[in-house]
Amino acid sequence: MTITRKDVENVAALARLGLSEAEKERMVSQLGIILENMAILQEVDVSEVPASASVLPMHNVVSPDQPRPSDAPQTLLANAPAAEENYLRVPAVLEEGN
Repeated sequence: MTITRKDVENVAALARLGLSEAEKERMVSQLGIILENMAILQEVDVSEVPASASVLPMHNVVSPDQPRPSDAPQTLLANAPAAEENYLRVPAVLEEGN
């Protein structure tokens, strides 16, 4: 497949890009080279290559959960604008009956 000037103008319009005449010519050339390289890559036999999501080895980057003591509820609620028993009091966000 070859890229034409009309193709470049169409894509530029879709992307809302204002390209100069020189930029349009450069894009025709550069996109043509990219498509030629893609055609070469499509000829490579990959039938023996297993599908993968990543070429890098996968490892867990999340540390395991470890229980630890928490602060007392009175300490945590000390700066709360409103508290009731051991809970934060917040304005209602839903109307009754919904």
